[in-house]
Amino acid sequence: MRVLVTGGTGFLGRRLCAALLAQGHAVAVVSRPRAEAVRRVCGGAVSALGGLGALGAGEAFDAVVNLAGAPVFDRRWSAARKALLRESRVGFTRRLVARLTEAGQVPRVMLSASAVGIYGACGDRVLTEEEGAADDFLGGLCAAWEAAAEEAGNAGTRVCLLRTGLVLDPSGGVLRRMLPAFRCGLGARLGDGRQWMAWIGLEDWVGLALRLLEDGGAAGAYNLTAPEPVTNGAFTAALAAATGRPAWAAAPAWLLRGMLGERASMLLASQRAVPRRAEALGYRFKRATLAL
Repeated sequence: MRVLVTGGTGFLGRRLCAALLAQGHAVAVVSRPRAEAVRRVCGGAVSALGGLGALGAGEAFDAVVNLAGAPVFDRRWSAARKALLRESRVGFTRRLVARLTEAGQVPRVMLSASAVGIYGACGDRVLTEEEGAADDFLGGLCAAWEAAAEEAGNAGTRVCLLRTGLVLDPSGGVLRRMLPAFRCGLGARLGDGRQWMAWIGLEDWVGLALRLLEDGGAAGAYNLTAPEPVTNGAFTAALAAATGRPAWAAAPAWLLRGMLGERASMLLASQRAVPRRAEALGYRFKRATLAL
């Protein structure tokens, strides 16, 4: 296939690009960095496009993987930051779909990023893809993001929505951020540690994305999470064991909320999401249980 990837230089995008190239697909990446930087990160075989304006009528794609979006956790959620987060996801996705349609480039399939944050704080309840969106900032952001992607379906594109949990791999993402503190013995449980964390190994995230690209019957929302979510307490203990250092401390919820404001919900909300639809496709997880 000829595959267009937005956000291809990010943690997930660069690994997906490598997997696509390894399977013999042609890959083009829409990204802000210069072409040399894109090829350095994503591989010399990718084509680098400077923006959506570079999508011309003469170049069609079989598939689009939309991973673009400003980092959610890096800065306090001021009104301006919330507007940027929405524009970089919802606005960009709408422009992407419109540009592809206007250029006569209607892909067969589009995978578009979302997150388990759509569900909000749900306690111990097991969350399948049938669960509705929460009435909070992340829930509304994800729901609008998904709706923008689903507009591609009006032109006949098969759309899959990737409700991603915490993607674990030492090479990047949340694990890379946490490891230094745990290696210094500064790891800590977050809040009471009873909140559920939906996670997935990077190799399974990539494997599921490839499966959804290839399976013509796959459409709609998919929880990209491992079959066995864990509590934050269990995750903290596993990471402490993996680094060989104790993690006896706890970061109280009130302290996290004081330091992070609304962003603390990303650490304290309980989301026991399971990949029911991915399992129904027959996907076999390489990392079904947590092993750090």
